[in-house]
Amino acid sequence: MRKKLRINIPAGVDTGTRLRVANEGNAGPRGGPSGDLYVFLNVQNHPHLRRDGLQIHSEISLSYLQAILGDTIEVETVDGTEPLDIPPGTQPGAVLSLNGKGVPKLGNPVARGNHQFTVKVQLPTKLNTEERALLEELAGHHSRKGHKHPHKSGLFGGLFSQHD
Repeated sequence: MRKKLRINIPAGVDTGTRLRVANEGNAGPRGGPSGDLYVFLNVQNHPHLRRDGLQIHSEISLSYLQAILGDTIEVETVDGTEPLDIPPGTQPGAVLSLNGKGVPKLGNPVARGNHQFTVKVQLPTKLNTEERALLEELAGHHSRKGHKHPHKSGLFGGLFSQHD
């Protein structure tokens, strides 16, 4: 016999969670009551969010200016879009957190994990004339204040070295 059932899936389940639906299994022997139906869940992975217990992990990409100056950006969470504050001076690889925006604890949906964002900083590969002039002015300002930068190769090679 086939039968359609509506089953409530509680927040916080994960692959391997077993749900019991009372009295919806096979009929009992000799006309006895029906047994229970057990449903084993397989949870699909999200393309951008990764679950680790009650924590959610994802990556965010910032421009170098957002990382230096700070910003507020919109990020994707399990609850939809949320604002995330980027503090000034955020470093590549830093982990920023939205507390209480992770996975609900199974059986206690009020208790939730956090959503942690690993920061990736995107550096420009091309600068227009005005951007380059502004960065050279900034580099000169830092050089005059005695900030020496040991790396003299790459895109911004001599930009941060002492000027004669």
